[in-house]
Amino acid sequence: MLNIEPAKNENFQGNSSRAMTKEAVLVTAAGSIIGEGIIKCLKLANTIERRSSSSITYEIVAADMRTDAAGLYRGDCGEIIAAPQDEARYYDVLKDVCKRHSIRAIFPGSDEELLPLARLSARIEKETGAKVITNPLPALEVATDKWTTYELLKSKGLDCADSSLPENRKEFVEKFGYPLIVKPRTGHGSQSLFLARNAKEMDFALKSIRESGGDPIIQEYLPGEDAEFTTGVVVSGKERKVLSSISMRRKLKHGQTYKAFIENAEPVRRSSEKVALALEARGPVNVQSRLLDGISKVFEINPRFSASCPIRAVSGVNEPDIVFRDQVLDEKIQPPEYRKLVGLRYWNEVYVPLETFETASKTGQVKVEDSFVPEYF
Repeated sequence: MLNIEPAKNENFQGNSSRAMTKEAVLVTAAGSIIGEGIIKCLKLANTIERRSSSSITYEIVAADMRTDAAGLYRGDCGEIIAAPQDEARYYDVLKDVCKRHSIRAIFPGSDEELLPLARLSARIEKETGAKVITNPLPALEVATDKWTTYELLKSKGLDCADSSLPENRKEFVEKFGYPLIVKPRTGHGSQSLFLARNAKEMDFALKSIRESGGDPIIQEYLPGEDAEFTTGVVVSGKERKVLSSISMRRKLKHGQTYKAFIENAEPVRRSSEKVALALEARGPVNVQSRLLDGISKVFEINPRFSASCPIRAVSGVNEPDIVFRDQVLDEKIQPPEYRKLVGLRYWNEVYVPLETFETASKTGQVKVEDSFVPEYF
């Protein structure tokens, strides 16, 4: 069998001669594709190859609302937590988990937790010592609203997909014609995204989004599905400085990257770095764009780690590890080099004994040591 190793990364300037220390971290929404990706990155950072040039190893506490979340069983221990919609209870449970496990950092694994955790971050850090790995609240409020994102990018002179609110629909259609993209101002993962080819389909899209409780936005259609990129940018938590960036040309299935091509893509990376800095980010940012005639036109920003971060980590850019070392350990980070790779995704399974699962469902006690993933592919 061919043995493929992740790229080496020796771009952290900490004191590697000191004894190995364990750093407990909490990953929320462990059953989401984002949470699972963060767990993969942290476990990759714990590999023997990385430890040779590192002084830390991560102890991963995986947390989720549900006992049927696969990632809940793939950390060093698992915790059942409250929903972020009940912010007071959510905070109390997080505080308890952080204190019991001496958590150094909290990695949000879902979009729904970004704003609540940003609002709670100062309290959490003061009462538990845990650093919440999230961008500043103003940056989150801009990036989670596609219209305010568009306004910011236009005001900074950055290339992006032209957009319009429904009340200016007539003028927008006259300027760009059909097809056009219609989607909610807030949302992620291609949820409620429509391609309107005519006025009838436009009406249907606007009505569907409104009936589901959303506010629609209309966006110009950017051709070239083979020229779509997802770019991860990490901005220092201490200063306005890009610590890493990596672009992947991608193919989508159900709104998620399932084939990724890590190439040079220099124009895309530089454009995305400017976007992250314009946003005043202080942490991870994921930028979606299409490359048209050498110009990277941005159509969405996610102010968090990407679900495809483990593909980037294997290539050499481990974003959760970079952010932890920057924001928690205060290490000096040098921009990492990375390998050109192709990442091909597929379904896989986590197995848990029925008794273990039933016990977790009834008592909230999660035995992660009982789970396993067979090496059968």
